[in-house]
Amino acid sequence: MLAIFDVEGVLFDAEYLPLLAEKVNKEKEIWNITKKGISGKIDWEYGLRSRIELLRGLSYDTCQEVANSLPIMDGAKLVCKTLKNAGWKLMAVTGGFTIMTNRLKQELNLDYVFSNELIFTNGLLDEVKINVDSNKAKCAKIKVDEWRQQKKDVVIVVDGANDLTLFDLCGFGIAFCAQDSVKCMADAYLEEKDLTQIINLINSHYSLDLAVEKA
Repeated sequence: MLAIFDVEGVLFDAEYLPLLAEKVNKEKEIWNITKKGISGKIDWEYGLRSRIELLRGLSYDTCQEVANSLPIMDGAKLVCKTLKNAGWKLMAVTGGFTIMTNRLKQELNLDYVFSNELIFTNGLLDEVKINVDSNKAKCAKIKVDEWRQQKKDVVIVVDGANDLTLFDLCGFGIAFCAQDSVKCMADAYLEEKDLTQIINLINSHYSLDLAVEKA
């Protein structure tokens, strides 16, 4: 079995670039572009590059400090522990960046993370290397095939319109505190910010008896 998670808004209870924008008083501009990208109203790659352009010149130390401050979603550690102990593989796919996902991979014991990379020149934010574009399924499929996971045994947990292609890979799609367009495409959805609640949905769908691990 394999669980694939989005990161910002799912494994992290925050969006990285809007928080970074507070350092240069550009929260409104960044949030406007972020919301349009998440909802699919603008080209996702264009939106990402536009946001990075607004933040160019920020120091690496500031970018790392904000990344380290991102709060992990309630229940994320317990869910990942529960699924790992049950023999599942765990993957995250994000339009976010390695500067934030390296910590997440370690703390949640994820098997693999696909993410983009911020490029710094002389210690200052310069540009972005895009490894994950709007078609997140393209990246995820690499590991799904490598691990020989059958579609019926793949669970997806996401929140944004830019995650919808991932549903093509799964047997069970969960919308987590998501937009209406995502809930319409999902097999189930949750409105409460508590990731442990996905265990009940997984148990029901697969007729399993997983018990959430204790902290």
